Amino acid sequence: MQMTDSRTIAAPPNEVWDAILDPEVLKQCVPGCKEMSGSAEDGFEATVVQKVGPVKATFKGTVVLSDRIEGQSLTLTGEGKGGAAGFAKGGADVTLTEVEGGTQLHYDVDAKVGGKLAQLGSRVIDGFAKKMADQFFTNFQNVVEGPQNDDETGPDTGEEGAAPETSAAAQEGGEQKKGWFKKLVS
Repeated sequence: MQMTDSRTIAAPPNEVWDAILDPEVLKQCVPGCKEMSGSAEDGFEATVVQKVGPVKATFKGTVVLSDRIEGQSLTLTGEGKGGAAGFAKGGADVTLTEVEGGTQLHYDVDAKVGGKLAQLGSRVIDGFAKKMADQFFTNFQNVVEGPQNDDETGPDTGEEGAAPETSAAAQEGGEQKKGWFKKLVS
């Protein structure tokens, strides 16, 4: 399964680059990631729990960063084994380009599966792989950009009571992420 897409991230290229090399950021971005350790130089080890159709599995695997051109591009290559469920492997070529208002992140993803997962059929697998890639890059964009300015919509959701508290808690949690990441790159 192959997929190509891009998105504009409202952050300078050096911040986007630093984030894509950070295991804590990657852990937040990979859907179902329970553990992530390692470094950009040596590669990362990850544990991911996912359900694909009727098959739920815990994948243990590695992610390697290669073909790195500082601040411009790299290749993420990963492989995970899910026991009886089978395996998943793939990669993404990521390119960063400075644009007005931030950084254009372009990616080409290629994914393959085997074992019981492959028996689900290409429609299920392709849809799942696309969803995972989209979710990863959406999560990545949200982590790098920090919370969007929710003040424009305001806490008034038409309901009184719990909604403002929920909104405030969500904003507070988002500010912690932004503050944490800003501290990281400063």
